[in-house]
Amino acid sequence: MTFVRIDGVPHHVLVEGSGPPVLLSAGLGMAWFDWDEVVALLAPHCTVVRFDRPGHGLSGPFPAPPTVSGEAHRIAAVLDAVGVAGPVTVVGHSIAGFHAEAFARLHPERTAALVLVDSSVEPDVRVPVAAGARVASARAGGAVLAGLGLPAAVGPLLRRAAVRLSRTGGGDPAAARLVRCYRSSRVWRGVLLENARYRPVAAELLCLRDRVPLPRVPVTVLAGGAGGAGWLARQRDLADVLGGVLRVAEGAGHLVMLDDAGAVASAVSSPTPPLP
Repeated sequence: MTFVRIDGVPHHVLVEGSGPPVLLSAGLGMAWFDWDEVVALLAPHCTVVRFDRPGHGLSGPFPAPPTVSGEAHRIAAVLDAVGVAGPVTVVGHSIAGFHAEAFARLHPERTAALVLVDSSVEPDVRVPVAAGARVASARAGGAVLAGLGLPAAVGPLLRRAAVRLSRTGGGDPAAARLVRCYRSSRVWRGVLLENARYRPVAAELLCLRDRVPLPRVPVTVLAGGAGGAGWLARQRDLADVLGGVLRVAEGAGHLVMLDDAGAVASAVSSPTPPLP
């Protein structure tokens, strides 16, 4: 476990194992330890890098509202900070799927493969007119929560409830000492801010798709089978747009890394080559 400073913000980063590099980035409100089971499967034959985005896990707060290009460059900066220079398999879960795809487009020479785990999908979205107001509201909401002391009182309970609702395999497997970070108002401020920027980030990615091609690398879209037919259709469309393949973790919910860590590890270890 280490902390690296990027743009003045301390980022919590872990590097484990040896072999071809893999970077793991979790979805909104998730933390480094949500990848534990996946890392246990990959570390014997991969160098696994995982980190907390600002406002998540143990990292410092966001210095500014997130953008998709900013998050792509953050991934590059994390890799630079831990000395990973070669092409990396980038794994993005949920909203981090936006960041992973943007990294592949903006840093093609550093991308070996792309794995999107139950990724967010927004095929037709525009920046909301009141985007700035949403950020201001998120910051105000975070200040209110902190002032009332709610994160310290119920933060870990809310985390456990959210995990339980987002998976099919039971409750939250994380130890109490790990979810203690959810007692911090910093985490909930980060969640609110990233959520407020969801649509602008999605819209920025669509613009990036129009301007910057995806490198010819294996792309795997791994969907949780419990999402239903409509969700699987959206995931299939995403795979088609990116020239990749769809895999389904049957019975897994949105938190595929908790419900079926083996499916995530397999998608990383056995990528399907891009179509000719």
